[in-house]
Amino acid sequence: MDRRSFLAGAAALALAPAAASRAKAAAVTAEDGRLLALFDDIFDDMLDHSPEMVTRLGLHKGVRMAAKSELSPASIAELEADKARNAARLARLEAIDRTALSPAMTPHYEAVLFTTATNAAANARYVYGNGGAGSPYVLSQLNGAYQDVPDFLGTQHAIETQADAEAYLERLSDFAAVMDQETERSRRDAGLGVVPPDFVLERALAQMAGLKGDPAASPLVTSVADRAREKGIQGDYSGRASAIYVEKVVPALERQMAWLQSLQPKAVHDAGCWRLPDGEAYYRDALKSSTTTALTPDEIHELGWQQARELSARAETILQGRGLTQGSVGERIQHLFKAPDQLFPDTDAGKEELIAYLNELVAEIEPRLPEAFGTLPKAEVEIRRVPKFIEAGAPGGYYNRPALDGSRPGIYWINLRDSAENPRWTLKTLTYHEAIPGHHLQRSLQQEAGIPMLRRIAGFSPYSEGWALYSEQLALEMGLYENDPLGELGQIQASLFRAARLVVDTGLHSKRWSREKAIETMTSIDGSPTSSAATEIERYSVWPGQACSYMVGKLTWLRLREKARQALGERYDVRRFHDATLLYGAMPLTVLEGVVDRYVAGARQA
Repeated sequence: MDRRSFLAGAAALALAPAAASRAKAAAVTAEDGRLLALFDDIFDDMLDHSPEMVTRLGLHKGVRMAAKSELSPASIAELEADKARNAARLARLEAIDRTALSPAMTPHYEAVLFTTATNAAANARYVYGNGGAGSPYVLSQLNGAYQDVPDFLGTQHAIETQADAEAYLERLSDFAAVMDQETERSRRDAGLGVVPPDFVLERALAQMAGLKGDPAASPLVTSVADRAREKGIQGDYSGRASAIYVEKVVPALERQMAWLQSLQPKAVHDAGCWRLPDGEAYYRDALKSSTTTALTPDEIHELGWQQARELSARAETILQGRGLTQGSVGERIQHLFKAPDQLFPDTDAGKEELIAYLNELVAEIEPRLPEAFGTLPKAEVEIRRVPKFIEAGAPGGYYNRPALDGSRPGIYWINLRDSAENPRWTLKTLTYHEAIPGHHLQRSLQQEAGIPMLRRIAGFSPYSEGWALYSEQLALEMGLYENDPLGELGQIQASLFRAARLVVDTGLHSKRWSREKAIETMTSIDGSPTSSAATEIERYSVWPGQACSYMVGKLTWLRLREKARQALGERYDVRRFHDATLLYGAMPLTVLEGVVDRYVAGARQA
């Protein structure tokens, strides 16, 4: 998951992104030039209204220096303004004559048009949520500034100078206002009948309570104080941050908690968004946005069961070889999750040992990459532990892309709230997914590619998550699981996990399953521990459709690779296939199909 994701010419990009974009993506036709200018306008407009994006991309320099002191407002008025900006972009995109674009520019146009048009249609239909379709609750265990801002300030807001530390304090002060704005939006949505499920409110309130505490020990305070001290920056940043925390942040957090507590008597246990206003249509639109396909909930549900059956048959051989012959595949995999010889100690030392093992896996695969890739990323990847104050509701692993200016590497975050959730036999696959050849390789190549800046930062879940899941199988094909049957079972279990997602996500939101039935079904398919499955099901409850992007994307990557192989015969080279599909950047799956068709046609003529 890219919680939530570019290095050549970093200084020029930081100071003049539009000019760098035009230099990197030269127009071939006059209409190409119009489109590139529009892309530059859209990119600049996005930066103007998202100081967090400016920071994540490392662009808070020159005219954008002030952005480092700001957070995006979260008011109802700002949400409506954002929808209006999207509609205006769509009108300008539709004015482009796509028939006059060069073949090289057409996929970029189609990708941006898909996102803009899909969001515009959903914005016009649904008032509630966070814009578009797929995130219906302003506040949940995964949504809200209370969840995002502490993580953002601690991991994305770099502190190298006194100005950086001062900017941190300004953002910390703004944090309270943003929470109050989100509370008001949540209040408006509740009046429309949009109340999160009871278990979501319970989890969110527990996490909010965890954010409160002794000011001197709060991560919001220690983050700036410790880093300022390490850099030798003079000033009482502990005292000043504590004062902001006590006088502004805690009262706003308490107001938000009081609001969610007032919702608890009104909350129901039903997990699916079918119960929301126009909820069945909302879910269909969420699936369209998440998978970039026209697959229906029923089609995705059946696809999940089909994949589960096929993958379970593959797992059977390995399990029998381990002497595990009794019970379902899921039950036997659950047994392996508890195998003592596969568990790292649930201690600080044990967790450091686990991270060291992950670094060994990255070091092992790096020299093998030229076997499958013609172009490799320049950016480095680091492995870090998910901050303790968000680990309760965070995914098991996720990736943050590197900063454009090279100031921050790509980061593969591993959730170590409980070492038992990360047995050794699962870690190869998780690492190939989140780091290389998965998210880090794909996102870094996209950022370093000579494509328009707007496209370098684009994200399409079925493309990127599908790629990361495909990468798990690619590592298997490269022989990285040789003589490691349990590691190979980890790859199969990870795919079973994504197959189960198709089943349970559609079960929750289309077939009206309960949270408990979804948890039981997931554990029966992939063997996840009940605690892990519960966290996942609660995630799907607040992000309907998103979990379906992984397997739909993987199957599309595999189908298109086989399509190219069959068409090219002896001319097929997997390294050229990967270059052709990765260096255009993330895109909808329908657009990816066209890119592969053009690659095949060109390779035939070469």
